[in-house]
Amino acid sequence: MTTDAVPSDLPGVVLAGTASGVGKTVATLAVCRALERAGQTPVAAKAGPDFIDPSHHAAVLGRPSRTLDPWLSGETGIRRAYARGANDGDICVVEGMMGLYDGDVSTAAVAEALDLPVVLVVDAAGGMESVAATALGFQQYADRAGYDIDVVGLLAARAHGGRHERGIRDAVEGLRYVGRTPSLDGLDIPDRHLGLHFGDESPVEDEALDSAARQVDADAVVDLARRPRLDTAPSLRADDETGVRVALAADDAFRFVYPSTRERLAVRGSVEPFSPVAGDPVPDCDVVYLPGGYPERHAAALAESGTLDEIAERAADGLPVFGECGGLMALGESLTTADGDEHAMAGVLPVETRMTDGPVALDHIGVRAREDCLIAPEGETRRGHEFHYSSATAAPDARFALEMVRGAGIDGANDGLREYRTLATYAHVHVGSEAFDYLLETV
Repeated sequence: MTTDAVPSDLPGVVLAGTASGVGKTVATLAVCRALERAGQTPVAAKAGPDFIDPSHHAAVLGRPSRTLDPWLSGETGIRRAYARGANDGDICVVEGMMGLYDGDVSTAAVAEALDLPVVLVVDAAGGMESVAATALGFQQYADRAGYDIDVVGLLAARAHGGRHERGIRDAVEGLRYVGRTPSLDGLDIPDRHLGLHFGDESPVEDEALDSAARQVDADAVVDLARRPRLDTAPSLRADDETGVRVALAADDAFRFVYPSTRERLAVRGSVEPFSPVAGDPVPDCDVVYLPGGYPERHAAALAESGTLDEIAERAADGLPVFGECGGLMALGESLTTADGDEHAMAGVLPVETRMTDGPVALDHIGVRAREDCLIAPEGETRRGHEFHYSSATAAPDARFALEMVRGAGIDGANDGLREYRTLATYAHVHVGSEAFDYLLETV
């Protein structure tokens, strides 16, 4: 795949799975650690809208992990995000989402947009030659699926050494064998609703990660990586300062913030973090941003902290407030936990939310503004994603600023509850959608 764009200085490789749950995150961490041991400075990125896997990348590397999602930010947006990582290291490891070809916004689409080679992560716990057959099948399927990508390598996840590894390596002619990740205590990452635990909650044990990294051929990864050709022109708005002061809720209840979004808010304005769970006062600001997270885990503390009361008072006085998913839940009348305990929330918006046993929505979404609001002018669309284990019941006279073009939203047809200058959505939006630039330019 070739383009007329300028080359990036950051060679990279995509670690793609055959399916969800094959061990891509552990493989990514092991490859990065192996590269560090070989004298490289790796940076990581994540295909798709995930907030959690990048937290493990950041915990291990001490550097932010970029989000690369063509739906959220377009191909130009992911190329810019990738190129910004060139300032942080000398090789990039991109962790895929789901299986390589799964979804209409797939890992294969990300690899194609960036013109990066693919190393396939295959769960080898129960196979030998069949592992190689699976990988070779994925390599051959690219043309049939219509993707211009190169599947060039294999990493055997949960593989043993000795005869098991030799059987895989000897059978994989046509692909570069780059090593394995063993089954070790300390490499498992516990999960819960919304995915794995965050990297700072349940980090992979260093000793186990070092052991896994010793089974990865870092030289092979470096040999396979290549420099993509990207449009590295900066965003036209990236350095256009607005002076807007953003009070960002930042604690375990509100932690789903893309690094690129936080960086843009800080570059074009300023960011003042505060913790509603701890009862922090709202900083002096021009807008409050309540991102998603786990408010249900801290519902009692939020109800008692007084911070939500202050947000309610300032919202009623006209201070702009934007809430996403968990922020929507906190801005409503009440939140009922999975145990059936009901807690009063800020009461800014006429909606009640209740935790559910399974996911209510999981998809890339699109919304269109019915009227001018904090993230879009009337008639414009914004792209994002939704993933929540809660349902929301809005009052009959609730005012919705957004209609669903794709996705579930709050009631299947609407999103963006509005009151005063407050807007709250189940949708998570990325800076590449232009939602945050519009917010900074209009508050």
